Amino acid sequence: MHELFQVVFDATDPQKLAGFWAKALNYEFQLPPPEFDTWDEFAEKMGIPEEDRDKLIALVPKGKVGNRLLFQKVPESKTSKNRIHIDVPSGAERNAPRLERLAAIEEKVNELVAVGATKGKAHSEFGAEWTVMQDPEGNEFCVV
Repeated sequence: MHELFQVVFDATDPQKLAGFWAKALNYEFQLPPPEFDTWDEFAEKMGIPEEDRDKLIALVPKGKVGNRLLFQKVPESKTSKNRIHIDVPSGAERNAPRLERLAAIEEKVNELVAVGATKGKAHSEFGAEWTVMQDPEGNEFCVV
């Protein structure tokens, strides 16, 4: 079982946003239940109309326990600041030397910009460093 709890993203394009977060967090698209070869086969069996089959998509951690991410299609775009956000790990240990942490953060920031993120301001406070970013639909997150 992968799921500890689920984080849900509202999205205008769930497939695209899920693709971004799969790369950002090293997640993978959730496979259909074992008795189905495809999600379309599952949707057909459940009576889900074809025009509604792009409304949900889920990601799960690759081969480890973690939180499921669900992306659901909504008609409106993002309108205000997030009240909660995800910290994306840079790969550096939190107790690594500062320059090593900064280099890892910058590398991860550049990787995410290349797949559609927008870089915001870098911060350093209380012995921690992070860079604020936005995903392709404007949701804020931090690279730590």
